[in-house]
Amino acid sequence: MRIKQVNKDKPKIALLLTGGGARAAYQVGVLKALAQSMPRTAPLPFTIINGTSAGAINSAALASYASCAHLAVRKLDSVWKNFSTSMVYKSDFISVFGHITRNMLTSFQSEHINHPPASLLNSQPLRNLLNDILDLNRIERNLHRNYLDALSITASSYTTGDSVAFFQSNTQLPWQRAKREGKATRINVEHLMASSAIPMVFPSVNVQNHYFGDGSIHQLSPLSPCVHLGAEKIFIIGVDQPKELHPPGYLPHYPGLSSIAGHLLDSVFTDTLQSDLERLERINRTLGLLPGRDKHQELKQIDSYVINPSENFNAIAAQYYDDMPLPIKILLRMIGVKKRSQSSLTSYLLFEKRYTQHLIDIGYKDGLEKLPQIREFLELD
Repeated sequence: MRIKQVNKDKPKIALLLTGGGARAAYQVGVLKALAQSMPRTAPLPFTIINGTSAGAINSAALASYASCAHLAVRKLDSVWKNFSTSMVYKSDFISVFGHITRNMLTSFQSEHINHPPASLLNSQPLRNLLNDILDLNRIERNLHRNYLDALSITASSYTTGDSVAFFQSNTQLPWQRAKREGKATRINVEHLMASSAIPMVFPSVNVQNHYFGDGSIHQLSPLSPCVHLGAEKIFIIGVDQPKELHPPGYLPHYPGLSSIAGHLLDSVFTDTLQSDLERLERINRTLGLLPGRDKHQELKQIDSYVINPSENFNAIAAQYYDDMPLPIKILLRMIGVKKRSQSSLTSYLLFEKRYTQHLIDIGYKDGLEKLPQIREFLELD
């Protein structure tokens, strides 16, 4: 058995993949640009991988093939560039409107009856897909062979209101902080389904007798799992996109339900990360001013590098709006989401290959543009 030789002089580098539904295709493009700059048999340059929501699914796939960066990214690319909505949630007329009707009927039943989780859409196809394409047993082998130190999947507990990082590692111990904790476990598909259960859109998931939803909810400190798992550097692929610029004389109109829902999702997936990065920078600056820093063993400087999209995904999603199945378009129109509406909901739910391939291409372009800085940050020769 070939055991990876660990370079003791190199820092432990963590990869953090954020959430964002279909927007997570962008992450694949960035990783594709990085992998193509590495030798074909090189392992992933990240020994700690943390993912949330759709980023959790990408993280688990990467951890499963951590011994070969090219293979890991190629596996992800193959799925994302061939996506269809029916692979993620049921999108035919009977399934969509039958699911909503059943949820409405159960709301009138007794509170003592254990109702099925309520949601706008049925994500069972995603569970089937993950069971088909992921070999999560490989994670344990990569941990044993030192290609990986830890994989962490963040989900939000609807029971306690805490952010829970489910992690798989051979060395790290669980942790408990205010409103967040780390639980050692063997990662399975249910953890991924829980982490990617966008609130109200997909159903919550039962894990260890607690119901969990999207990991971006209640996530006050997205960097926390990486820090607790020993990261000395954190490479972050986000989905915080540039804002749309309005022409002179533009007059905003009253925001509808769809616009408000889109703003809520934007806040869930991006706002806390920016705040946590600012907090990390303040800590690093403070540590730089302290005399005798070696005495403060509980504190350490952690460097970070963030890459975000260079283009606005909402505008791109509008180009491919008609690629969505008709029942989904009708459902979105019922809540005010149309082709040219300002809501960002479409950019999260548009799991169609022309759109996801477009986002991969943007990520690839952004990755190539930033490749010298990325390689320097990752200390790649």
